Amino acid sequence: MRHTFLSLVLVLGLTPTALSDTTTDTQQEEPQARLPLEELRIFAEAFDRISKAYVEEVDDKTLLENAIRGLLDQLDPHSAFLDSESFEQLQESTTGNYGGLGIEIGTDAGVIKVVSPIDDTPAAEAGIQAGDLIVEIGGESIRSLGVDEAVDIMRGEPGTEVTLSIVREGESAPIEVKLVRRVINIASVRERFLEPHFGYIRVAQFQADTGQEVADAITTLTDTMAVKGLVLDLRNNPGGVLQAAVALSDLFLTEGLIVYTEGRLDNAARQYNATEAEMLTGVPLVILVNEGSASASEIVAGALQDQGRALVMGTQTFGKGSVQTVLQLTSDKAIKLTTALYYTPNGRSIQAEGIVPDLWVDRSTVTKIKSNPFRLQEKDLKGHLDAPKDAGPESSENPTPTPVASNPRDFQLQQALTLLKGITLLSPQPASEPLPQEG
Repeated sequence: MRHTFLSLVLVLGLTPTALSDTTTDTQQEEPQARLPLEELRIFAEAFDRISKAYVEEVDDKTLLENAIRGLLDQLDPHSAFLDSESFEQLQESTTGNYGGLGIEIGTDAGVIKVVSPIDDTPAAEAGIQAGDLIVEIGGESIRSLGVDEAVDIMRGEPGTEVTLSIVREGESAPIEVKLVRRVINIASVRERFLEPHFGYIRVAQFQADTGQEVADAITTLTDTMAVKGLVLDLRNNPGGVLQAAVALSDLFLTEGLIVYTEGRLDNAARQYNATEAEMLTGVPLVILVNEGSASASEIVAGALQDQGRALVMGTQTFGKGSVQTVLQLTSDKAIKLTTALYYTPNGRSIQAEGIVPDLWVDRSTVTKIKSNPFRLQEKDLKGHLDAPKDAGPESSENPTPTPVASNPRDFQLQQALTLLKGITLLSPQPASEPLPQEG
């Protein structure tokens, strides 16, 4: 069966169902028989004929699981059947500990597209970039292998090698990249000072405890010295746990809406609001995003942008504005189903649109290419959901970005630091002071 759903997945434990980008709580729903008897009879008849007449013997369990996959494959790129192995990998992905290469990917029509390499993984260390197309694995074409088989080959045993053939924009010929598989332990949050008093926090992925980890990172910075400005780096962050995005956003807000969701289920309509507790009150905040920022990353950027708490800088984000719910079928099998769309506080749907930064900064000073045929966004995925025409009573379009010329080094990060310094000089804010030390 052709398996073409396009999902942001971790090639760490690389299966196309390895990561639910905006996960909700795992739920168990009571089945409701709604199909007319005639349709059920046709299905049973087709099942029986296939089971008896197919050229090779196929067990009933395989046929039934393939039927479930067929129900989901044509809905949207992110809905999927999770067999026992995929379900286990999905659960592992939210803890940041699993095996593989360390690539967030999308797949469509037999082509694997890199959304982003994960920090400090074989893929990142080998120089794999967002937008790369993986066309061969171990000398075999992805098309001839099929997506599922390609995924299995890339997983492999830790310590073993795999060679990927990469097509990259600007390169005249495919690039051969050798990687050594290993167990991936993702540190989702890191912090440091860019310069005295100007902090930097990198969030690589939204795991269950990411909100608390960012709070701890802020405390580490403020314990060291007063913080006058902060860069929150969400570039190449493919998302993760919805609740973690809400928790992170709440660190910088005292009130108001963070995100809301709407769908057909009674529990799909939810609002997530900020609490009174806030860290770094009044300290300027710049959020860095790019085309590899998706899902939970877009929730944070959209919330803090709409609330006027942060300036968003970089390039337009991926545009995944849908929520997947994991519905258990048995103790070790489930379906991952798109059940809702999420909206920013101002009513913007990010689905297939993405977040447009306040300040558009490309990653380099190389001559700008007007269009990038290799750039993968939600709207490029086969079967993607379109943004609702009526995004809500407070709906507003993405703001028009202000272009900014790039500087050397990490161009976007350098511009973020320069902006923070300028804000501090023009409108001084009370810096966060180091916490008093007991002694």
